[in-house]
Amino acid sequence: MKVPEAALLGLLALFTQACPGPSVAPEMRDVDLPGIDTTDFTPRERHEFSTYVSEFPAPCGDLAVPVAQCVLEKRACPSCTPAAQLIAKAVRDGMSREQVRELYANSTMPLAGSPSRGPENAPVVLVEFADFECPFCQKLAPLLDDIWEKRKDKLRFVYKYLPLGMHKHGEPAARAAIAAQMQGKFWEMHHLLFANGEHLEADDLVHYAQSIGLDVERFQHDMDSDAATSRIKADRKLADDLKVNGTPMIYVDGQPYDLHKDLDEFVDAEIAAHTR
Repeated sequence: MKVPEAALLGLLALFTQACPGPSVAPEMRDVDLPGIDTTDFTPRERHEFSTYVSEFPAPCGDLAVPVAQCVLEKRACPSCTPAAQLIAKAVRDGMSREQVRELYANSTMPLAGSPSRGPENAPVVLVEFADFECPFCQKLAPLLDDIWEKRKDKLRFVYKYLPLGMHKHGEPAARAAIAAQMQGKFWEMHHLLFANGEHLEADDLVHYAQSIGLDVERFQHDMDSDAATSRIKADRKLADDLKVNGTPMIYVDGQPYDLHKDLDEFVDAEIAAHTR
């Protein structure tokens, strides 16, 4: 029996409504973000940048929005504009998608609770994973102090505790620094521990606490506290996630620093890229 053409068309309409074909997502429009200079981008670079800032989550954990939305809506997250600047620089440097994603993940590592100095909204953040008994960390400490002193208005320096198992005084020294941090004297203790890296016995730590005016009884209690244990565990887990396999390990705006390069130049290049 021949089915009328009108009936066939009706059945076809019903079929396509019940079993729709694959939808085609509308092409994403490129975005322009205030404070982010992309005037030198090629069309391809502009599209890559727009894709990343529209996909990557805002670095402030309490905001469930992409970086672009955070910047455009002027959300209360001081890290969104620097994050967008970092992505723009990565695109400008020709990084692949995976490289940009890894860089962004490293640069947005959690910093809350870690001792730091410099403006929280500094254009560049330097993060160091270190062990107070590590001789290489001890040698690097004065250089890092000098680098920060010269750029303290543009550089935020963040310290992460990573005492290594091979150093028996590494964890007690880290606990001493955490206890000092609880009394607002982390950097004073930091300097003493690195300057006296061969003298980290229990009596030495108490002496350092006394010399910087800490409440010694509280200091000793805080060294053995659950809070100190939790801080060390959190930093060790972060180091494991980042595949840090030794100290010192430095990240400058999420980029692992090669110790064979000039650190002054490396930091200045990052600052220049973010402030031009």
